Amino acid sequence: MGGTSPCASCKLLRRRCTKECIFAPYFPSDDPHKFAIVHKVFGASNISKMLQELPVHQRADAVGSLVYEANARVRDPVYGCVGAISFLQSQVSQLQMQLAVAQAEILCIQMQQEPTTLPTQFDQDDKSLLLSYNNSSNNYEMLPQYLTSFASSSSSSSNVFQDSNPLKRESFWT
Repeated sequence: MGGTSPCASCKLLRRRCTKECIFAPYFPSDDPHKFAIVHKVFGASNISKMLQELPVHQRADAVGSLVYEANARVRDPVYGCVGAISFLQSQVSQLQMQLAVAQAEILCIQMQQEPTTLPTQFDQDDKSLLLSYNNSSNNYEMLPQYLTSFASSSSSSSNVFQDSNPLKRESFWT
């Protein structure tokens, strides 16, 4: 920075670091690896051009992005950070699938713990719930209310069919 110690880029490029050095604020002399990896992937001239085109308040974020992309390119020369993003997206999809399976398993267990009953007739509340369920834009938003209403009306019904052999619990995690 024109003073005692040149910035990491000027050290690596073996040139004199001036007060106007565009690299000095973003590549300090105590972290030479940071500039070395960015220089290896993008080149000092390209980095300088990119930084000069940006407003000063955006340069630090740009350098952070360049360092991240350069590290990703060194690890995976073909895909770079896109490979990392793809991996993370597939991981999110797998976790969402596992969550859905676990929620289905919980629902099955909860339904097994409640007595199995069949109603003989619907009362007026059940009919209105069914109508609102069929007319709603999102058919799944009324389902929990219908199931709750169905369970409460069926347990108070006089003609009840109960299964003597309840369903066996099967694990989805085999």
